[in-house]
Amino acid sequence: MQYVIVGLGNPGEEYEGTRHNTGRRVLEQFRKKYDFPEWEKDKNLKALLSKGTFGKEKKKVVLVEPDNYMNLSGKSISSLIKNSKDAERTVVVYDDLDLPLGTMRISFNRSSGGHKGLESVIKALKTTAFARLRIGISPTTASGKLKKPKGEDATIDFIIGKYKKAEIPAIDKTAKKAAEALGLILEIGREQATGQVN
Repeated sequence: MQYVIVGLGNPGEEYEGTRHNTGRRVLEQFRKKYDFPEWEKDKNLKALLSKGTFGKEKKKVVLVEPDNYMNLSGKSISSLIKNSKDAERTVVVYDDLDLPLGTMRISFNRSSGGHKGLESVIKALKTTAFARLRIGISPTTASGKLKKPKGEDATIDFIIGKYKKAEIPAIDKTAKKAAEALGLILEIGREQATGQVN
């Protein structure tokens, strides 16, 4: 029995540190925190993989960073996740415009919410019944209201833009908490973890 954790993002140096690569940022944090091996390139999957075990029960876990562009993410995991049982042991980590920077949520069996990477995963797995760890990337007003970019071009510029210097401490702190949340999902299961994290 194997668990799969997928960190969504775009490959290549030019996308490092961008908001759209937050899923990868969290997965890297998890890999280091729990001493998983260095990334290895899998040419067949077109992905970077790190395989290890987790916890006292030595649960088998595969970490996956698709080496495709965001909207093709599903291609890198379709052969790892063959049925609904596999999908239920999968967690996809990604950036979410509908959550404020510094926050995160675990959810399950929802639509893509317009996120192209998640759309690709849903299409590849032919199900929405898998866990997500959504990481907030939107700034807020002083009163806490979301300040999302308006219009498609502004949205694209925002998500593929790099975090501002002032935002980096918040996203680093969230990435650490998110790595712990992933550990919690593996340790006590998605439903209980959701209760604690959300």
